Amino acid sequence: MKTPTSRGATWRRVFRPNAYVPSDAYRVMLVVEVVLLVGLWLLLPSIIPSPARVYGALMELIRDQGLIGELWTSLTLNLEAIAFSTAIALVISYGTAIAALRPVAALVAKGRFLSLIGLTFLFTVFVGGGHPLKLALLTFGLTVFFVTSMADVVEQTPRGKLDYARTLRMGEWHVLWEQIVLGNLGAAFDIMRQNAAMGWLMLTMVEGLVRGEGGIGRLLLDQEKHFNLAAILAVQLVFLLVGIGQDLLIRWLKRIFVPYEMLAYERSRA
Repeated sequence: MKTPTSRGATWRRVFRPNAYVPSDAYRVMLVVEVVLLVGLWLLLPSIIPSPARVYGALMELIRDQGLIGELWTSLTLNLEAIAFSTAIALVISYGTAIAALRPVAALVAKGRFLSLIGLTFLFTVFVGGGHPLKLALLTFGLTVFFVTSMADVVEQTPRGKLDYARTLRMGEWHVLWEQIVLGNLGAAFDIMRQNAAMGWLMLTMVEGLVRGEGGIGRLLLDQEKHFNLAAILAVQLVFLLVGIGQDLLIRWLKRIFVPYEMLAYERSRA
């Protein structure tokens, strides 16, 4: 049982750099900060819609404008793009261990400087319009950033790990699999989490370019066109909640597939 002194010491850690905070104290701190943010929201000028108005707009969007169906359209698109971009980017990134494939990864990574709007015609020629076009644009946008981050992780794999695997009489392909592919799997999940969040940022632009299939991004642009602030905040809130859920899902998958890394992290923070 915690004494008042120990509880006080715990809360003092909250304001101390690099201090470990127990999970129960962290949850309490999170609830307090959320309450403070909602309170601050209530104090904002009247031009900013109140939580009650945002909730009313959310119910109207669900009832009259098919928000749930639009969200499902966008969610499935985003998940497809994450799956395709992850598969493509991992093959390219792990390929940087082979000298002949490094220029390919470097070229793909430079694609992050291109605008999706300027590539719409090119992708339309290859995949057509509608859902394939949206998927191609979003997959491209996620892939180039995934390759940029993951290729750096692969290149920074400590040479000592590779040499250690060789002392165990592993062949070079076995070393590639054990130390570069499996050894960097945790980093791949972390980069996937970042890219999944970026996917929601790109979604509105992609669904604004290809409006035929609908989606929550198109719905958001329609509300912005009519300057419906309450509805805009309602859609943004949906983005936030779904994005957080998606982030927690990927974190859970990392815990399942890379349990040793999560355990090592938790022990280091204890």
